[in-house]
Amino acid sequence: MSKTDVTTAPFAYDGLDRVIHEKARLGLLTSLMAHPKGLAFADLKQLCGLTDGNLSRHLQVLQEAGLVDVIKGYEGNRPHTTCRLTKSGRRRFLDYLAVLEQLVRDAASAAGKDEGRSRRLGIQPI
Repeated sequence: MSKTDVTTAPFAYDGLDRVIHEKARLGLLTSLMAHPKGLAFADLKQLCGLTDGNLSRHLQVLQEAGLVDVIKGYEGNRPHTTCRLTKSGRRRFLDYLAVLEQLVRDAASAAGKDEGRSRRLGIQPI
């Protein structure tokens, strides 16, 4: 977004990436951010409260977007899948968080203005 777009549409929040801005994927990326070396599929499943199928589908979306690497291998004779953020995935997630932080600041500022206006008018907050 150009600087003029920001001033003419300050609440567009174009940086809220739709791939990331989904509850399950947001949880997955946060989990992986906290574990830079990656997490086993079973650990991600437990941390995010997802079923095998849901986790597989969300990981596929994140992998196709270049946000995560899914490494399949074996531990002993058992299949083992590890997931981790890519470098660009980490960067995109941090950029996303910066936009989300701005959204929270904007909302808090608007709420503060609304509360001040309500107090001046003698209206009790809900």
